Amino acid sequence: MRIEKPEGELRRGWTTGACAAAATKAALTALLTGKFPDPVSITLPKGETPSFALSLEGRGEGWAQAGIIKDAGDDPDVTHGCTIVVTVRLRGQGVTFKAGAGVGMVTKAGLPVAVGEAAINPTPREMMRRVARELGASDVEIEISIPGGEAIAQKTWN
Repeated sequence: MRIEKPEGELRRGWTTGACAAAATKAALTALLTGKFPDPVSITLPKGETPSFALSLEGRGEGWAQAGIIKDAGDDPDVTHGCTIVVTVRLRGQGVTFKAGAGVGMVTKAGLPVAVGEAAINPTPREMMRRVARELGASDVEIEISIPGGEAIAQKTWN
């Protein structure tokens, strides 16, 4: 199926990484303060500061999670409409990343992320590390999940 460009200016959307960084900020803020910022704002690499509404909030002993529904704008991205869920836990290992349900692992060399790591690209990783630094959390595990992600992956080249 071929998708044609819509008439006029394209509607702006957000990357999965931007949604994950915003969810990280919301979850980590809730873990540290007990309150979820909603909407939550982040700073993108080029300095823009979009706000994202939360679609999911949760907290428990030693963890917090937040979810954001990805709006890809007019980009025909298979993850458009998916919920990007981030669960954070304070750990004593620096900032680490974990693949949750629906997020792949790197299995072959050649990507900018090492084999055996969660398939989260370098720029989103840095955005999430920056959020942790801004909030004063130097030791945090960031787990990213995409409910239904296994089925969505069948529609990609990855």
